[in-house]
Amino acid sequence: MKAQPAGVLTGAHYLDGDFACGEGAMAAGCRFVAGYPITPSTEVVERISRRFPRMGGTFIQMEDELASMAAVVGASWTGTKSMTVTSGPGFSLMMENIGLAAMMETPCVVVNVQRGGPSTGLPTMVGQADMMQARWGSHGDYELIALCPQSPQEAFDLTVDAFNLSETYRVPVLLMMDECVGHMTEKVIIPEADCIEVVPRRLTEQPPGAFLPYQINGRQIPEFARAGDGYRFHTTGLTHDARGYPEMSADCQEQCVHRLLEKIQANSDDIVRYEEIGVEGADVVLLSYGITARVARMAMELAAAQGVKVGMIRLIVVWPFPEKHIRELAEKVKAFVVPEINYGQMVLEVQRCAEGRAPALLVPHGGGGVHDPELIVDTIVRAAQ
Repeated sequence: MKAQPAGVLTGAHYLDGDFACGEGAMAAGCRFVAGYPITPSTEVVERISRRFPRMGGTFIQMEDELASMAAVVGASWTGTKSMTVTSGPGFSLMMENIGLAAMMETPCVVVNVQRGGPSTGLPTMVGQADMMQARWGSHGDYELIALCPQSPQEAFDLTVDAFNLSETYRVPVLLMMDECVGHMTEKVIIPEADCIEVVPRRLTEQPPGAFLPYQINGRQIPEFARAGDGYRFHTTGLTHDARGYPEMSADCQEQCVHRLLEKIQANSDDIVRYEEIGVEGADVVLLSYGITARVARMAMELAAAQGVKVGMIRLIVVWPFPEKHIRELAEKVKAFVVPEINYGQMVLEVQRCAEGRAPALLVPHGGGGVHDPELIVDTIVRAAQ
């Protein structure tokens, strides 16, 4: 039986999503967090900073979000599971170093508790308008993974999953929470250690003289060596060869960047996750995520009571997007209805994948609150006609 790490909670607790996220990080083995306070994410690091001393973890408040993300990248190269937490403007500031982490293939987790924007926007109120930024916010071509919890329980569970995915694919993983889930208090069950799957850092078994940090050895994800373990290597944000040394050529760019894409794209069937409710035989399918999925579930039940054949897909992994499934459904349904707390982001992915075979109707909300379920019902009924 695996021993519970010192200081990690177990059992049933009433926690908000921010606190649950912090507990999930600690349960996953995170022992380094760098961050800068920003509403509505600060409670995550408040929780961690109080509890880390009991388990040998390190929290450091950096001077800003650029430095926070840089510190996380550096800490990860010591072999330490590392995370940062932010919202809104801080997420924008982290984007350059998220791209650095993608290029260096640095396992790490970034939590974005979304609020209303743009700019300072609504610091204490909900938004979901960072979803495209999560995928495309840094420059250049890269792939990453983003998850979206709908409850404090999932804030715990998906934070553990985020760390596991980051270790498996050596990629930054984003947890795209929202203010409502972050500040919502519900019952959270924290299992014993032997019931939590934790993926360790995959360290190379090659001797220092034979190891190359970006040699793939038949698989798309290179082995890892910790800084300080006697391995001589170089890592950089520049286009690099198997040694990690910069190589300024189109051929090296093709090999280097193509693999950053391929290691996620080729494994998308294993990464993509969603929940389906009543989709089989439905005329209209709702697609939503985060707190909006809970409101959409209510709207689905109200529309079904009016005789509409309606089902729902709740995105759990948002990126990669479930392209194949949406394409298949577009052949069978009359329409998709996509409620989001923004003016149209993930609905664009539904439209792209449906390829004109079924319309995707947006139910927008500017932020600061959640949808009136009746507005979603009205769109469902109209789509079914």
